[in-house]
Amino acid sequence: MADNKPVVAAFDFDGTLTMRDTLIPFLNFYAGPLKFTRAMARSLPVLAAYGLRLMRNDVAKERLLVHFLAGTELSVLKQTGQRFASGRLTTLLRPTALDRLRWHQAQGHQVVVISASLDIYLEPWARTIGIDHVICTSLESDSAGRVSGHLAGNNCFGPEKLRRLQDSLGDRSGYILYAYGDSRGDHELLASADHAFYRTMPGQD
Repeated sequence: MADNKPVVAAFDFDGTLTMRDTLIPFLNFYAGPLKFTRAMARSLPVLAAYGLRLMRNDVAKERLLVHFLAGTELSVLKQTGQRFASGRLTTLLRPTALDRLRWHQAQGHQVVVISASLDIYLEPWARTIGIDHVICTSLESDSAGRVSGHLAGNNCFGPEKLRRLQDSLGDRSGYILYAYGDSRGDHELLASADHAFYRTMPGQD
């Protein structure tokens, strides 16, 4: 019976659990004002092309990350990500969305954060509120532990979100899915859900 199926609540992060994108604030936090300004200036053509939809999301993201992070030790980025998660990131969270997430936790539902955000700050943040699973984007690193700025695998965006959710939790027929999102990167996930919420949070039933 459907009522006996486990319940999964999948939340997008940027713009859903937060009030805005988190990558740029993280890069600012990591680089500092002067380096951030210089790297953003080099990245303007990329940002303009993405804004005009002349460049794919994953391509634009990698080029931006290369400008900021290429050659950095992954261990350094992880330390920065932990500081960002416990500091600046907490000011970007959306209280109504967190209330809904906690409601799911109180019901005993399995909560998943599924996002194109980087694991170096998303995973430490998720641990602080007892998230069951985090499905997100990772950075490629070499044998010396330095990142290139390129992504390890696909950007967790669009169809990739649904694919990874099913890889992690099994076929969609095996659980009831609540999905929360705010952008075109969430459309496939929302379309697959039993209960889909686009740019809105319901009251606690």
